[in-house]
Amino acid sequence: MKIKSFIIFSLVFVTMLSACKDDLVDKYTDPEKATEASIPGFFAAMLNHDRVRPSYWNVRTMLLISTGVNSQTNYFANSIGKYQMNTSYTAQYWNSFYINSNGSGPLGLYRAMETAYAGLSDDEKAEMDIFMQAGKVFVIDMASKMVDLWGDIPYSEAGSLITSSTIEAAAYDDQEALYTEFISDLGNAATYFASASTDATFSKYDILSSGSIDKWQRYANSLRLRLLMRISNSNESTAQSTVTTMLNNSASYPLLEDEDILLEPLTDYTNSLHSALVEVNGHYAPDYMLNTLMLPYDDPRIPVMFDKYGTTEDGVFVQNENYGAMSVSMPSAEASQEYMNYSILDSATFLMNSKLPGIVMTASEVSFLKAEAYKRWSLGDAQTAFEEGVRESVDFYYYLNNLNESGLTTLSYPAASEVDDFILTLDYASKSSAEQLEMIYDQKWLQLGLLQSIEAWSEYRRTGYPTLTFEDDTKSGYETPATRLLYPDDEKDYNSENYSSVKSKDNRDTKIFWDVN
Repeated sequence: MKIKSFIIFSLVFVTMLSACKDDLVDKYTDPEKATEASIPGFFAAMLNHDRVRPSYWNVRTMLLISTGVNSQTNYFANSIGKYQMNTSYTAQYWNSFYINSNGSGPLGLYRAMETAYAGLSDDEKAEMDIFMQAGKVFVIDMASKMVDLWGDIPYSEAGSLITSSTIEAAAYDDQEALYTEFISDLGNAATYFASASTDATFSKYDILSSGSIDKWQRYANSLRLRLLMRISNSNESTAQSTVTTMLNNSASYPLLEDEDILLEPLTDYTNSLHSALVEVNGHYAPDYMLNTLMLPYDDPRIPVMFDKYGTTEDGVFVQNENYGAMSVSMPSAEASQEYMNYSILDSATFLMNSKLPGIVMTASEVSFLKAEAYKRWSLGDAQTAFEEGVRESVDFYYYLNNLNESGLTTLSYPAASEVDDFILTLDYASKSSAEQLEMIYDQKWLQLGLLQSIEAWSEYRRTGYPTLTFEDDTKSGYETPATRLLYPDDEKDYNSENYSSVKSKDNRDTKIFWDVN
């Protein structure tokens, strides 16, 4: 059946659509009306989100110098002003969720999908339901990150330009109420996918999961588990009850296992993260991750996550004898003289890998979420889930390493016996209950790493782990890391009436509702 197209009346939005990536052209427009946009096209464009891909700008301006500093998932200079976030960069991240110049604002595109959907017949709506449900899951994933970064955000009223062709200031939705809505909507989406079936159109436009209904159901359930565990300290009764139902009924609530949700790079993409990392010295190895969590246990991930680095003597490169990271307390002036004596991020895995995917969610993270729930609420075998998470993490980082096609040396996966020996060295079984929880949190933080530093920062604030040391800054007002990001100045200028309702919360020290440490 022919799908009706939705014509955007706003010149701004039409301009936005025309800027989409060339690689998506055939998926973005209705084959019958190339000048009009379709629901499948909006969906594909929404998934093609630069804040999911490891793009230069996202890594350089957000993941490294904002959330990466606050979570210590990457190195940063111990210098004056290190905890002062660049608000123009964080404002760009904010804007990219709604509508931005390259057409990848997920909420703006989903509002376009909703408006187009409302104009369809019942039969046509039935054909588009799969796009609407999958789109809702992805939007919730992105929206929950916005809440985790800022707290209250415009959501339910945002997008009036698209839905009504008028510009109306959007009210801020309460952060806790949004989480409740997200968790409910994810449950509904997972239920839908349990009985849905794919088709050729959905498979064509689904650039995230290639039309796999099973993966969308697992993604929805796994994201729901993440959000439930995120609120488990502030609303433990709700989290425990729902998580118990999910984990005790794995057939009805399948989670990610042995596969990840990854956004593959566009076929013509040839760039790497070298510039993004080197420009801010983000390629130096982070202290706590390498020195405390990995080196003492001869972690098999070390060779694919880090290079030993070295010095050049008489024109010959001499590699350092051992791995090691500069201390987080080392002054920046000293670091600028000593960096060559310490490790850097691995070139094949991170610095020169144009095949790095956007990491949406991994099976390893899900295993650690399960391990935490099992441990806290006696729901199952926490040790088995923890060890599975570690194994999946090892596999994951070797997978990233082996994606490299630049000619750099990649490494073979370690033997199962080597990974087993490593897990024995971690010695989970002999630890106290509190220490076991700490191990779960530490390994999840390590797995998330710099490419998921937004999630790592959220988990650090929620759990208080790892036990990171942050050197005091001498810059007045920025002595310690923030607990949230500040709202963009444009909100104060152009949404002032609604901003007034959240103005009292808009400081660096206000905690997100789930942060009760």
